[in-house]
Amino acid sequence: MKRFAVIAMLLAGTPLLAQKAPEMHPILAGKKVEQAFKGQADVDFTSSSRKEGDIVVTTMKIKNNSAGPIGRLKVEETWFDKSQNPVASSSSTLDKMIEPGTVETLTIQTPWSAKMNGNSWQFSHANGTVKPHKVAKLDTAPAAAKAPAKKK
Repeated sequence: MKRFAVIAMLLAGTPLLAQKAPEMHPILAGKKVEQAFKGQADVDFTSSSRKEGDIVVTTMKIKNNSAGPIGRLKVEETWFDKSQNPVASSSSTLDKMIEPGTVETLTIQTPWSAKMNGNSWQFSHANGTVKPHKVAKLDTAPAAAKAPAKKK
């Protein structure tokens, strides 16, 4: 009985062996892939926070000032009470690369607490640290498009 089962399995598998494998096509064929920036990245950012029900929503606009694209930029937000004790924290990550000179929006949602008095942020990315610079307003014009300064 065992021989019959083995022979039946071999005969049933024969048509599978005769099938042609599907053609494989490279996904990135002809596309330029730039490596993500490694080391300490440099970014400018603006932020605003507002309470929406039981959530504090912090919206950040972040501009990449580094020489290469930043991958998986992450911002961790910690809220403190009046005595500087942490009361809540949350984080958010951009899943796409931030190209040099471009601005992306990141949103962080943190559970609200009546003790919240102030906050801080910790920036990082997939290949290193981030040196953030808080600015009042972001310059969204690419560096190459800026007009040269007039000489007197």
